Amino acid sequence: MTWLIFVGSSIVLVGAAIKLAQYGDVIAVRTRLGGMFIGVLLLAGATSLPEMLTMINSFRVEAPGLAAGNMFGSNMFNMFLLAVLDLLNQQARILRRVAMTHALTAALGSAMIGLAIFFILGDVDLVLGWMGVDSLTLVLVYVAGIRLIQSNGQASSTTVELPQAGPAMPLWRAGLGFLAATAVLVFITPYLVRSSNQIAEITGLGAGFIGTTLLAVVTSLPEAVAVVAASRMGAYDMAVGNLFGSNVFNMFALGVADAFYTPGRFLGAIDPVFALVALLGLLLTNLALIGNIARVERRLGFVEADALLILLVYIGGMFFLYMKGIG
Repeated sequence: MTWLIFVGSSIVLVGAAIKLAQYGDVIAVRTRLGGMFIGVLLLAGATSLPEMLTMINSFRVEAPGLAAGNMFGSNMFNMFLLAVLDLLNQQARILRRVAMTHALTAALGSAMIGLAIFFILGDVDLVLGWMGVDSLTLVLVYVAGIRLIQSNGQASSTTVELPQAGPAMPLWRAGLGFLAATAVLVFITPYLVRSSNQIAEITGLGAGFIGTTLLAVVTSLPEAVAVVAASRMGAYDMAVGNLFGSNVFNMFALGVADAFYTPGRFLGAIDPVFALVALLGLLLTNLALIGNIARVERRLGFVEADALLILLVYIGGMFFLYMKGIG
């Protein structure tokens, strides 16, 4: 029954998140928001909402390891998706096609992951109100970084490619659909979290490893669907911006979650062993950043070397975490 609840809630969550991203795209186009806003902020935020809601609901079952594993594991899986897309698009290498366009977003993601690692290992026991200073720092860095990305995109006339035929859906309908999809996510996420925690107990793998692998993959499926759809219509900037932007939003959500974690500082409650998961995400993000800004072709037969390296590091990292008994 536990697995049935997990699979059923996963299907509903992915479906709702996909609709959320679609309605968000309509809202962005109808309100004439900037292209960078669509890919990096709105679309990334919409497809990352399941991770944020999953993290908040994991507090109710007293499983902060499940939350930490989900967020850091999602960062790893996003870069895995980027490598898969790059390998599948033989005619147009995604990492080459958008060279330099999203380097700033990737760098911001790396900086925020590095900050999270520092705060987890450093255990900075300072609070302001009911939130830790470490969590507030992540939130402030996110706000400042997004403003920098937007201003940089406007200054360089950076835009995200959109379909030539704009959506026919009116703005009010997209707004109602966005709210309805959000409500479905809020309703279904507790079932997904509870079943994930029960699976961790049944299998004996631990909540942290289940969060890093199974739960991270499920909550990242909306990103997968969004980037596949974007790449099919040739919107490579939107696809890459969504994945890099999702990593940035995940670290922002890590800071915001502290407002919902009543026992104390959330980052202080995370087992330092999860720094290993975060470091793997940091490594994968930097490998993707190098692939994004490097202009040199590095093929091994018909395979891109940088994309292949990301895949191997992800698979090897997961095996290492399993052997380590993370969480």
